[in-house]
Amino acid sequence: MLLIPAIDLKDGRCVRLQQGDMNVSTTFGEDPAAMARRWVDAGARRLHLVDLNGAFAGKPVNEPAIKAILKEVGEEIPVQLGGGIRDLDTIERYLDGGLSYIIIGTAAVKNPGFLRDACTAFGGHIIVGLDAKDGKVATDGWSKLTGHEVVDLAKKFEDYGVEAVIYTDIGRDGMLTGINIEATVKLAQALTIPVIASGGLSNLADIEALCAVESEGVQGVICGRAIYTGALDLAVAQQRADALNGGPTA
Repeated sequence: MLLIPAIDLKDGRCVRLQQGDMNVSTTFGEDPAAMARRWVDAGARRLHLVDLNGAFAGKPVNEPAIKAILKEVGEEIPVQLGGGIRDLDTIERYLDGGLSYIIIGTAAVKNPGFLRDACTAFGGHIIVGLDAKDGKVATDGWSKLTGHEVVDLAKKFEDYGVEAVIYTDIGRDGMLTGINIEATVKLAQALTIPVIASGGLSNLADIEALCAVESEGVQGVICGRAIYTGALDLAVAQQRADALNGGPTA
């Protein structure tokens, strides 16, 4: 079970939002590279970056902070990034710069052809991010709810060749109310590619619950507010996950 610390970037700082609201943010660090180093030193085996400004602007905004993070830790562990990625040139630039995975969210839903092209051009490096509320997919920084069912879209994108799906329960994100295990497992069971859980991780019990369903196809979990507030100790949680599931995962 991969515990993947999230570094959400807004105006070059590390922040956390509540339910995707850019107006309700808490700053947890002024130095993204130092934050990345903190999580790697705590035992993280992958990092999850989000360009929040980019997600709303529809184009990369926090590239200097992203480059600083990659310079700090990019050779040690894989780093994945989402937020505002809308064209193949941006994907190529980011992958050439040291990112391991690119996460496509809104653009995948609005322009499936782009996602298909990205999977064809950069096979093995494309992850799709599906953000949902009550089973329906949301787009545009969670500001718009579509009529698409999560499972239906995920199956289509799996056929395109995406590497994994990050499933975020919008209603729980940043609220420390617990992972939506049931919905995550339902999605994982419908796919053959891995699912990464996101939204609401609050304590060690959530980690243990996820480890219990790892065999269903749940590869990891995005760790956000809980590790920033201290509600969850990343190093302890990763050790517990390894103990439950028989050793480290890559």
